Amino acid sequence: MEKLVIEGGNRLTGEVSVSGSKNASLPIMAATILAEGGYTLENVPDLRDVRTLCKLLNLLNIETDLRNNQLVLRNSGGDAFEAPYELVKTMRASILVLGPLLAKRKRARVSLPGGCAIGERPVDQHIKALKLMGAKIEIEHGYIVAECEKLIGTDIYFDLVTVTGTENIMMAAAGAKGVTTIYNAAIEPEVVDLGNFLMKMGVKIEGLGTKTVKIYGSDNLIATDYKVMNDRIEAATLICAAAITKGDILLKGVPIDCLTTVIDKFLEIGINIEVLGENVIRVSADKRLDAADITTQVYPGFPTDLQAQFMALMTVAKGVSVITENIFENRFMHVAELKRMGADIRLKDRSAIVRGVERLSGAHVMASDLRASASLVLAGLIADGETHVHRIYHLDRGYEKFDEKLNKLGAKIKRVENGE
Repeated sequence: MEKLVIEGGNRLTGEVSVSGSKNASLPIMAATILAEGGYTLENVPDLRDVRTLCKLLNLLNIETDLRNNQLVLRNSGGDAFEAPYELVKTMRASILVLGPLLAKRKRARVSLPGGCAIGERPVDQHIKALKLMGAKIEIEHGYIVAECEKLIGTDIYFDLVTVTGTENIMMAAAGAKGVTTIYNAAIEPEVVDLGNFLMKMGVKIEGLGTKTVKIYGSDNLIATDYKVMNDRIEAATLICAAAITKGDILLKGVPIDCLTTVIDKFLEIGINIEVLGENVIRVSADKRLDAADITTQVYPGFPTDLQAQFMALMTVAKGVSVITENIFENRFMHVAELKRMGADIRLKDRSAIVRGVERLSGAHVMASDLRASASLVLAGLIADGETHVHRIYHLDRGYEKFDEKLNKLGAKIKRVENGE
């Protein structure tokens, strides 16, 4: 098992590019189940989660070849319909094959995703919606076992906003008979990216990017090529890295329109952000940042996937900040690790009260999840001495060559075998 050893105190300068979005790539990959033929997806990040879904698609008779951020797929059809526990347990997004399998192959046997470190992520909304579309679904021995004669379009009302639920039902509706209308749909940019891909496959969609999405099912979907959007969370994390080190970087490939709320908050705390061209920004910070409060919300609010990284900024900011987590109940597992590095943080209900300190000190810390691992790396960039971040397989699930990108900007990070 590997760990990162970070020597703190190095200011980041230079230029770096944002990778393709993991959270957009995964549902688009799952959607290739819907039509036989060849696909070429550009800008796909080479990540553990992407590789895992490739293995799952291989079991479903879809060949995959990922090289240089280009993913070539060939769907040869067939009747394979199972997503086994061995793969699903490593990546919850595997649930995304449920909808397209039912739409195309009329059967699905998908392992329940199980627990998650940051909180409960139930799939009951997916199941309820698919039942309304005519699927017969049972839970047997830890698997969702589903079948249908033909999914039928209908009205779907989600009880709560669910990104993967919206994506799953959009894909199911694409191959269903008739029209499906999703109410209280997620409006995240990654959901819109999936919708754009489905439309390129031949699906008619109205209201994409709004709370009410209407999908007209089709039996004539075609394989197609597509370029995946860039990763807005990675972009924001790199902004945090520049700011926490009082650096000055040129950041390319930034999906600026998807980060309005985040950029406003960054400007509020004293980060300098200059738009230089389409998707190109300059980020700098020349003084200690100001404290500010955030509350995580569904898009377009402040993203839960950036809460841990923002907290790392606030550990050394001027003043007291209150960070409230409204999306996941256990998403403060990084707090104990940041405190090991000298952060002054107190938890109260769903909020963390962070009192900025002058400096952090290097320590051995443990990553509990993807975004927590990023926050610990950020803290390590400015900590006195060495920080050892363990369990970085979490980081590698969602950030492509993150340590290499930071080293290119002047960080001193070594990836070494941990011996665990």
